[in-house]
Amino acid sequence: MRSKDRIAYFYDGDVGSVYFGPNHPMKPHRLCMTHHLVLSYELHKKMEIYRPHKAYPVELAQFHSADYVDFLHRISPDTQHLFSNELAKYNLGEDCPVFDNLFEFCQIYAGGTIDAARRLNNQICDIAINWAGGLHHAKKCEASGFCYINDLVLGILELLKYHARVLYIDIDVHHGDGVEEAFYFTDRVMTVSFHKYGDLFFPGTGDVKEIGEREGKFYAINVPLKDGIDDTSFARLFKTIIAKVVETYLPGVIVLQCGADSLAGDRLGCFNLSIDGHAECVRFVKKFNLPLLVTGGGGYTKENVARCWTVETGVLLDTELPNEIPENEYIKYFAPEYSLRIPNGHIENLNSKSYLSTIKMQVLENLRCIQHAPSVQMQEVPPDFYIPDFDEDEQNPDERIDQHTQDKQIQRDDEYYEGDNDNDHNMDDV
Repeated sequence: MRSKDRIAYFYDGDVGSVYFGPNHPMKPHRLCMTHHLVLSYELHKKMEIYRPHKAYPVELAQFHSADYVDFLHRISPDTQHLFSNELAKYNLGEDCPVFDNLFEFCQIYAGGTIDAARRLNNQICDIAINWAGGLHHAKKCEASGFCYINDLVLGILELLKYHARVLYIDIDVHHGDGVEEAFYFTDRVMTVSFHKYGDLFFPGTGDVKEIGEREGKFYAINVPLKDGIDDTSFARLFKTIIAKVVETYLPGVIVLQCGADSLAGDRLGCFNLSIDGHAECVRFVKKFNLPLLVTGGGGYTKENVARCWTVETGVLLDTELPNEIPENEYIKYFAPEYSLRIPNGHIENLNSKSYLSTIKMQVLENLRCIQHAPSVQMQEVPPDFYIPDFDEDEQNPDERIDQHTQDKQIQRDDEYYEGDNDNDHNMDDV
């Protein structure tokens, strides 16, 4: 057992200020609400808070195609009408709209996951949290399902520099298709996704029969579920499968995507999980005492997203939180009960015991096909990707670099404090 986990938490207030559009279910403002709830419970005092660097285009191109990254960098709401062919090619439109500061938004959430991976690699922390990350649908050459850049794939690529085997676990209500696809042909990453499947539910992939191919055969695990699964059956299935996965695969590090759209009452979801049921998965994964990178993901009833990820921050800090929500910037969203827990859902549970048993047996049978953890001849580790944030040719040596640029890579004691000077104090609801 580690004596005390060192937790690194990544947050930049700018990530919550972007707006997908009036009728779009994705509300990045939920990230500000989560952060302020974390502050109100004083959890920031138990972990190290960092502002992530904004990922450089060349970093994003470690997975994504350079032309796609370049297009995201160049496009804006004012110019998009000139690029109808490219918008179609890169799947930008209704689900994945072009909005102001889109590229910077991607740079921040991806930078957080990349930074989290590097801190774990360098053993500076045991657990790293980036609630802004977890955008698991983005593909190499296109946006998908509200996701533009796949920060999870970029983080896993970073972890693979130091770890022979990475385990990816996804509890979002939607299948983690972008991450699975990226590593479908390799045994270096095992992907395990628990999700709703069937009834044309997005993205339409994630059948139990999808198991990986070539060297990756049996290293993709899908747990397709029907509407209405509850805490008890979800936890039992999750613990049985994940325990066997860790025992069989022997990962060096775990990435856990905690999409909160699997909660009861989610605007786009169809499960009956309570926050405690969702958080039980986080608690279980933490007990393996492996380096752990935790991200957010989906979640479209924003006050419940904030509740969930705050409770899960507490779980990672071994801190039980009182049910009454403390005074904070966004307290009005938690009316009328002002409580942290939410009631269980009342959707009919269509997952029969026999159905869940069949899925479990198929998954465990596939795991038996893995003889032992793959052995990887570790090469010399490439250096961490770091590029200064300015063009040295344009830099006047007589001018000082501005304070914000200097501070980007370091922790500041005064960065997140409560009260009127907090950097999100004037954040309006969007």
